[in-house]
Amino acid sequence: MATRREFLTTCIVTSVPLGIFSYELLAQERPQQPQQPPLKPGQKDDESEPSKFDSKAILESNKKDIKKDIEKLYQLASDLKAEVEKTDSVQVLSMAMLKKTEEIEKLAKEIRSRAIG
Repeated sequence: MATRREFLTTCIVTSVPLGIFSYELLAQERPQQPQQPPLKPGQKDDESEPSKFDSKAILESNKKDIKKDIEKLYQLASDLKAEVEKTDSVQVLSMAMLKKTEEIEKLAKEIRSRAIG
């Protein structure tokens, strides 16, 4: 590790594609629905009633939010990378850069929690 700047740049350059790749993997996985026991005569089927929440619409909305957040994360990481490359200081990172890294970390955690469910 030659300098903090190189280290930070390497972290950003590797973490953004990995985050996008892991999102794609999580988006492809679908949870399996548990099998229900057969109905007894005279028992009412719960699926015949309309559900209160449209799960498909919720999942679609969640997917759009994740995509939007990933684009924002990529933009923030690109901005931070450009800022790190143009600064002359090798010993100290500015407070603006540290705040931007904290914002990136917070957004990445939000994306992860949404992707997990």
